[in-house]
Amino acid sequence: MKLTDHLTLPLVKVPLEATDKTAAIIELVDIVAEQGFSNERGSLLEAVLEREAQRTTGIGRGFAIPHAKCDAVDNLIVAFGRAAEPIDFAAVDGQPVTLIALLVSPTNATSTHIQALAKLGRLVTNAAVLDGLLSAPTAQDFYDIIAKNDAP
Repeated sequence: MKLTDHLTLPLVKVPLEATDKTAAIIELVDIVAEQGFSNERGSLLEAVLEREAQRTTGIGRGFAIPHAKCDAVDNLIVAFGRAAEPIDFAAVDGQPVTLIALLVSPTNATSTHIQALAKLGRLVTNAAVLDGLLSAPTAQDFYDIIAKNDAP
């Protein structure tokens, strides 16, 4: 699986305007809807917020992956943002989050959903990639770092 098969440059926002967890999720869901990947913004947002309420998606190292499976999208979609200032996501390591990847997929796409979650999680285990994403000056630079490190 390649993340860039599901992440396009218009789905990357650097920096996010949001200053809290809910606002960051809303901002990324809005990007997905604005780019035409969902005509059901409300259902998509509800699914992501419902999943987030079950357990934090802040996986540590300043990274969160809010995600949901719902039929408000036809295909797996990834949207990425970097917060201007760290956001409290109640992450498992207790640290605030700067990098946020929204992952949404149809309810029947469990396997690809899990593969994408794993791939996103591995992305930030590489210190050079993590540092690059944290310092990329533009969305294009941010996307290019992901693309360069997006082996199948």
